[in-house]
Amino acid sequence: MKVKLNAIVGAAALLIGGAVYAQDLVVKIGHVGPTSGSIAHLGKDNEMGARMAIDELNAKGVTIGGKKAKFELLAEDDGADPKQGTAAAQKLVDSKVNGVVGHLNSGTTIPASKIYSDAGVPQISPSATNPKYTRNGYKTAFRVVADDVHLGGTLGKYAVQQVKGKSIAVIDDRTAYGQGVADEFEKAVKAAGGKAVGREFTSDKATDFTAILTSLKAKSPDVIFFGGMDAVAGPMMRQMKQLGISAKFMGGDGICTGELPKLAAGTMADGQVVCAEAGGVEGAGKKSMDDFKVAFKKKFNTDVQLYAPYVYDAVNVMVAAMVKAGSADPAKYLPVLAKTDGYKGVTGSIGFDGKGDIKNGALTLYTYKGGNREQIAVVR
Repeated sequence: MKVKLNAIVGAAALLIGGAVYAQDLVVKIGHVGPTSGSIAHLGKDNEMGARMAIDELNAKGVTIGGKKAKFELLAEDDGADPKQGTAAAQKLVDSKVNGVVGHLNSGTTIPASKIYSDAGVPQISPSATNPKYTRNGYKTAFRVVADDVHLGGTLGKYAVQQVKGKSIAVIDDRTAYGQGVADEFEKAVKAAGGKAVGREFTSDKATDFTAILTSLKAKSPDVIFFGGMDAVAGPMMRQMKQLGISAKFMGGDGICTGELPKLAAGTMADGQVVCAEAGGVEGAGKKSMDDFKVAFKKKFNTDVQLYAPYVYDAVNVMVAAMVKAGSADPAKYLPVLAKTDGYKGVTGSIGFDGKGDIKNGALTLYTYKGGNREQIAVVR
């Protein structure tokens, strides 16, 4: 009777789970990004990158420690708000996630990283570039893009040496990302012998920039750098045009999106904008990125905005560490994740240094012509 009962219980376990069988290992991967608010187009782009990776992993039938893994995506919206971000992080920790990919903004990633660290949950940010994120000593924090020291520094040097800027003004949105990348840009401008003629600030919710742009116009800048996101950069460029400011407009990855021309509403001159994306592929690696973009468009019927490929790689790097460790237990696969080196992703080779930063991170410089983004160069 006992044997028969066990057989019935076993059969029930197979039926109740549907696609999830009793012997399967359920692996929960959290994703957090701003899927509401002014940069929701970027947050949704990130979430779709995570969804694509999860769907592919489930289709492949990945085995971890001898068990077939069933991956579940737990997606949260942080609205690009630090308070909402920490609440989302706590919710994922309480849900016993095995790992987290996110957040998008440095301002949400940094405070959330303490929550993940306290819980021992590995976190890979696909896009947070503020150096502080990996300098708090949290063993759970990783990123798959170059940081602001590299990004802002490269752009500052480029503004002086290649754009030939003689008088360079800087604006930032006072977020951890915007202020951080603007600080590094300004430092690099001065180090390269350039002249910084003014520093202004706004907010990531602002829509009127008349006062700060009028103040800068009096200083006749030939380059204006903006540390912030495309949702603010677009309207800012419209107001620059209204005020007769024809300076080159530069920025980091936050403005370097497919949406910028629409947000600027036709006010961008060809070649006026120079921006950098944290990451980049060249040569043989370019085919993998191109193939990803085609597959993404086919799956979601929309183009990649910016960070989706980095989210996709982050999920896969995390799972590769679980497979190698033979366990999805954060405590067991975290040391393996930290030693990741030479992982071939669609965004290039991924390896982490002792702080959790990507080794030899690349940057891609872009401009816009005819409303389309065009690559200038990949630099390291």
